[in-house]
Amino acid sequence: MDLPCVEWQKHVEQKWSRLTLDEKKCFSSLLDIDEVFDFGLSQVIQEDVDFLSGISKDDPVQKDLERAARCRKEGNSSFKTRDYTAAVLHYSQGVCYASLSSEQLSLCYANRSAALFHLQRYRECLEDIDRALNHGYPSHLKHKLQDRQAQCLNHFPNGTEEITTATKQGAGHQAEGVCSRTNPKSPNSQQQNGSALSPRLSVCFSPEKGRHLVATKGIAAGEEILEDRAYSCVLIAGMGGGRREETEEAGGVFGTEVRYCHQCLGETVSPVPCEGCSYARYCSEGCRRGAWEWHHRWECPIGAELSTAGVMSQLALRVALKAGVKEVLRAREPIRDVDNDSKLIREKISSKNSSSKPITEKIRPKMKNSGSSDATSTEPEVNDPSAYYHGDSYLNVYHLLPHLNGHAPSLRFLYSVTIATLYLRLRQAGPPPVSWERGGASESMTCSNQSRAPEEGEGWAPELSLLGSVALRHMLQLRCNAQAVSLLRDTGDFTAVQSTQEVRIATAIFPTLSILNHSCCPNTSLNFRTSHLVSPQPDRGSTDELVSTEPVSTGPEDCFAPVSVSAGVAVSVRASRDICPGQEVLHCYGPHSSRMVLCERRRLLQEQYHFLCICQACSLEQGEGPEGGGAGPDTHLQCGKCEAPVKCSVDGAGWVVCVRSSCGHRVSRSEMDLRLQEVRVQLEQAVDLLETDRPAQSVMLLQRAVSQAGVFLKETHSLQGQLADTMARAYSTMGEWRGAVGQLERSVLAISSQYGQDSIELGRQLFKLAQLHFNGGFPGPALSVISRARRLLSLHCGPHCPEVQELQSMEDCLQGVL
Repeated sequence: MDLPCVEWQKHVEQKWSRLTLDEKKCFSSLLDIDEVFDFGLSQVIQEDVDFLSGISKDDPVQKDLERAARCRKEGNSSFKTRDYTAAVLHYSQGVCYASLSSEQLSLCYANRSAALFHLQRYRECLEDIDRALNHGYPSHLKHKLQDRQAQCLNHFPNGTEEITTATKQGAGHQAEGVCSRTNPKSPNSQQQNGSALSPRLSVCFSPEKGRHLVATKGIAAGEEILEDRAYSCVLIAGMGGGRREETEEAGGVFGTEVRYCHQCLGETVSPVPCEGCSYARYCSEGCRRGAWEWHHRWECPIGAELSTAGVMSQLALRVALKAGVKEVLRAREPIRDVDNDSKLIREKISSKNSSSKPITEKIRPKMKNSGSSDATSTEPEVNDPSAYYHGDSYLNVYHLLPHLNGHAPSLRFLYSVTIATLYLRLRQAGPPPVSWERGGASESMTCSNQSRAPEEGEGWAPELSLLGSVALRHMLQLRCNAQAVSLLRDTGDFTAVQSTQEVRIATAIFPTLSILNHSCCPNTSLNFRTSHLVSPQPDRGSTDELVSTEPVSTGPEDCFAPVSVSAGVAVSVRASRDICPGQEVLHCYGPHSSRMVLCERRRLLQEQYHFLCICQACSLEQGEGPEGGGAGPDTHLQCGKCEAPVKCSVDGAGWVVCVRSSCGHRVSRSEMDLRLQEVRVQLEQAVDLLETDRPAQSVMLLQRAVSQAGVFLKETHSLQGQLADTMARAYSTMGEWRGAVGQLERSVLAISSQYGQDSIELGRQLFKLAQLHFNGGFPGPALSVISRARRLLSLHCGPHCPEVQELQSMEDCLQGVL
């Protein structure tokens, strides 16, 4: 979880240590979040606010003309070496650092337009030319822009009309590697506000599982069963994933904050900056104005402090700002029998033995007496709003369980003091947010302890401390309910098992996805998609809709049709295998059985999510050995003497022992780890050689590493897969296609063994193998692999994802040849 920076954590730890024993006991006994926030607020003094601002100066977000000029100079250097992608990134940094009225802004826009022209991004080039001219570009240089503008217009034969159409269709760019189509709300789906829920699902509740989804009818593998939009999200700064030629050669590393829109998370090559700070940037004017209206106008003055406080603190505050006081007060009201916003699916579960009850409209769910099997016992009516489902509205977010007692007292104290300090800093920065202004306040706001707070800022009524209390509630919820938003990016090398890797770019809260329970071997796959605002000025209170003309599935045939979807990041959930009626729909919270042993998974899940996992995968592994400690044979390691499987000793001595009693060969665990590390070092060195255009030397080093690894690693070991994958890259670089194909087939074997025959990981590797067959001129094998890759990619990502479309293009080309 993204906690505040270490300096702030240590500062709060000192405050916690100075509390008396009675004060700690009092705080630990608090069961009401309002009271927890009040306690934290009572401990914060002006020196704490100043300390947070002081340590935030290392991450400045204000405009800086000197840095803008420096970025433009670095962009010029990249431009001269024809590294136009790096040049665009440097110029974009300059655009963000330059103040609105400065000449540097116009110069950065103009220079970026030149780099975009060489990248054949003519629409974006024209936009930057207009921006440069509108921001005071020097008159004696305007002829350069006019010439470039004329050259761009030559690429639009239909003139202004074609440019306008391209602009509307390109308000943002789909993130590379994710499904590019905008999934419509199926005519057969149940729509809860903005979420599309399959009619084959029912939202159920039980005391043990809480709210969860259960199949009411059979669901086929690959079927999309849920589409959910994030209520709010925050981009994670500094997450890389770009190609080295885009970063290191330019002398700097560009993270997600440079590449993605801070509002909709769409990848953008020519961002529009915030006019008040150097950090926030957007793919379009629509996203910039939308962000300003919804949250950024209040975040902008305290951007450095928010960065220091961590992603979770920022997301918690952003959710509260977006909701506003009226929605918060509505969420805090008692549950009524009839609530139109809580109408839910009526269908019953076909399994009569299920202890879960479907939540139906106008009927409150009943909770059985815990631990009672008495047939005569009553089922008291549940007034707990967390037992209800409210679609994608704020109610569903507000009523996610905060697990107050699940957090250690010191961690609760860190959360409360952090949010209280941000609340005071926000209050000092200016008047209260419009959605929280005094006119919307109510006497029912109960947070009242303001004894040690600084003087009230203009317009900040004492009862508005509810904003801080609600933000604290959301921060507590996020530890268990935050969702990492990951997109696929081309790694630019083969150091990983796949040619693409998932890069976490943001953290979000999804109203409906949050109610899915965990399995270490789930029956669903998640795919994230970004949408972009077209409207230049969203109306307050609107549904923030846009029109997409991506191909959509409306039945047996695909067609192009306008589809109304919500701006921002959305997730589609597909069944990764057949789901029978009565089965629960599950997804993985992170610890997966194919990547982590049982004891490690259970430890992480217990620490963060407060439950002992007893999913099918965990139950099976527990039956095979004590807590997955490795008492059974490790099928990916082999005896260095007889090549039989080995196992770790259970006596705690740390030996790796051959399973054949007639052999009895053994090595220490530390020696085995040392051998593995030596092979990994050789792999890293081979990658460095490959990236410095020395593929032949890379192959020689890899061959030695493979020979060394073959003594104690089976072909199915993941490290063997990485070695083969890297060697395939080296061979393909030298044009030795047959050698590349042979090595990549070895890596396919390792991935299949680790992740399974129906895994998305195998689908991605087969996609790469199909490309090698295609590029090497092997049509027969290419068609065979294309079929396998398409099945897996369609299963997990849908038939319209970019990889499937590319496979189809390759197949059409090959069939034409044959």
